Amino acid sequence: MKALLKLRETQLALCTVALILLVGMRAPVFVSGASLGNLLTDSTLLIMLALAQMLVILTRGVDLSMASSLALAGMMSALLASRFPALPLIVVMLAAMSIGLVLGLINGYLIGCLELPPIVVTLGTMSVYRGLVFVLSGGAWVSSHQMPAEFVAFPLARLLGVTHLVWIAGAAVLGAWYLARHTRFGRDLYAIGNEPASARYVGIPIARRLLWTYGLAGAVSGLCGYLWVARYAVAYTEIAYGFEFTVIAACVIGGISIAGGSGSVAGAVLGGLFLAVIGNALPVVKVSPFWQSALTGLVILTAVMINARSGKQSGRQILPLHLNKTSRSAV
Repeated sequence: MKALLKLRETQLALCTVALILLVGMRAPVFVSGASLGNLLTDSTLLIMLALAQMLVILTRGVDLSMASSLALAGMMSALLASRFPALPLIVVMLAAMSIGLVLGLINGYLIGCLELPPIVVTLGTMSVYRGLVFVLSGGAWVSSHQMPAEFVAFPLARLLGVTHLVWIAGAAVLGAWYLARHTRFGRDLYAIGNEPASARYVGIPIARRLLWTYGLAGAVSGLCGYLWVARYAVAYTEIAYGFEFTVIAACVIGGISIAGGSGSVAGAVLGGLFLAVIGNALPVVKVSPFWQSALTGLVILTAVMINARSGKQSGRQILPLHLNKTSRSAV
């Protein structure tokens, strides 16, 4: 029991429950069944993106273009559905995922095959993808009356009393857990993040793994792009503007090491849920939403300090990235 309580995920889960109960004491409506259901639905997109970002961070990378990929895929799916309303919804969803996949593979090629720094590449593609949203839409909005009814209704439609968003997020959680813990691909990501030089030495195809890790992150972003646009029934040039930092915050809060090689699916899920609780609780307790950024920043700094302390206590050492190239030249 003591070992379980020492786990980062357990502590974060308890903090999340405590926060919900504290807000519920101030405003009992917050802990009603309908409110908690809305809270779960509100957290789904953040959780899905945090899971994809987790896989990227495990490799010592980061994807700053995630929200821009979401926006571009979301806008293109809205334009596609509005101009061709007879298209089956599954086709539109697959188109959004395919667009995101291509955008992610571009990142993966530049980072994995050309060995460019992830933060520089994704910072550049973030601006490019966001600019393409404006170019393709001409700066115009696509509103709900221009979209087919099925397109808009799907995310919040219910199956067995639960919204489709929650079912999709649940499938994403199971898929990420299986990928990270029970596949060679997932184990390779941890190995790359822990010891990149050793991973290359034992034959792990680092370039290919990075290519498809960023591709997967892009595909998830593309799917979330459709879900975001359909849920809020509007597509505009600033969709999810700055949301990539919220996603990274969820990962950091969930105990995923920004140094790579350490993190869990449960941590990413709980980090996203924790931020969703904060976002939903502030209006309920009548706190200005402008405090949300400050509170989130404070939580991130606290999480980083806890991660750093845990890393020192465990004695885990991570090779600097430049040793990767040094080892290659030595070989």
